[in-house]
Amino acid sequence: MNITLVACSADPEILWNVFRMGNLMLEKMDDVTIFLNGPSVSYSQIATEKFPLLDQAKLFTLSEGVLQA
Repeated sequence: MNITLVACSADPEILWNVFRMGNLMLEKMDDVTIFLNGPSVSYSQIATEKFPLLDQAKLFTLSEGVLQA
């Protein structure tokens, strides 16, 4: 199944959950694309210790997820 998640938020918790959901779907063998729009494009700058966006994004891309902005 092909799935696209669209994120348009500067809230690190929301983006963290988008990446986590994408990673979970990749584990279930789905084809997943995350499209970052607006303020979510700067996810690397809004990452926090509590919400490690870079770790989730790295896992997503290494698991053959497609990240678009």
